[in-house]
Amino acid sequence: MKAKDYLKHLKHLDTIINQKIQELSDLRLKASSSTGIDYSKEHIKTSVVEEAPFVKTIHKIIEVEQQINTEINKYVEEKHKIINEIQGLKDTRYVEILFRRYVEFKSLETISVELNYTYQYTRELHGYALQDFQRTYKTLLQSYTPI
Repeated sequence: MKAKDYLKHLKHLDTIINQKIQELSDLRLKASSSTGIDYSKEHIKTSVVEEAPFVKTIHKIIEVEQQINTEINKYVEEKHKIINEIQGLKDTRYVEILFRRYVEFKSLETISVELNYTYQYTRELHGYALQDFQRTYKTLLQSYTPI
């Protein structure tokens, strides 16, 4: 696995969490909207008990909340691991650029402004930083499988 792909995995986990949070928000909105009860239907007692749509939505909300918590735990573990690996590099410029790019999810343009570098210099440093990360963590990257 390439260093860039490895480091981008954190953004992937962040995206999954945000999508699940949006799904949860949609479910909560659906659950809070009032639906009327249709009294015109004939009620017949049966032995099969069906869940009301509202109850199904509540179950789904609970399920999505549990999924979000699981994804957040994965994200926190991966983030901590990646931060420590980035900080393990010897060149502080590389640490700055990789941290801002892959932990804070900033663009190279933003990073160049923040560090007062030219965009071209930032791009070059980013490339060198990825190469250094690849060399430093070669064994890790060869055996890594995303969780």
